[in-house]
Amino acid sequence: MVKIRLSRFGSTHNPHYRIVVADSRRPRDGGYIESLGHYDPRKRTETYLKIDAERAAYWLAQGAQPTDTARRLLKSQGVKLG
Repeated sequence: MVKIRLSRFGSTHNPHYRIVVADSRRPRDGGYIESLGHYDPRKRTETYLKIDAERAAYWLAQGAQPTDTARRLLKSQGVKLG
């Protein structure tokens, strides 16, 4: 199953996440199919959340299932989920 989920990168105590499309059998930080954007939960910059809404909508139309957190972030950026 293909999922839209977060992949962690950044240093210790400084999390940053990529919003990626990945096979659900792959490890969290393993290989992914496509990167859709990034998210900084500490909100250190004005662009703490950036998502390519057009590509996200494409993957959702192809049947990709977002995780709960990814769903919340996509919804906040105006991506239609259903």
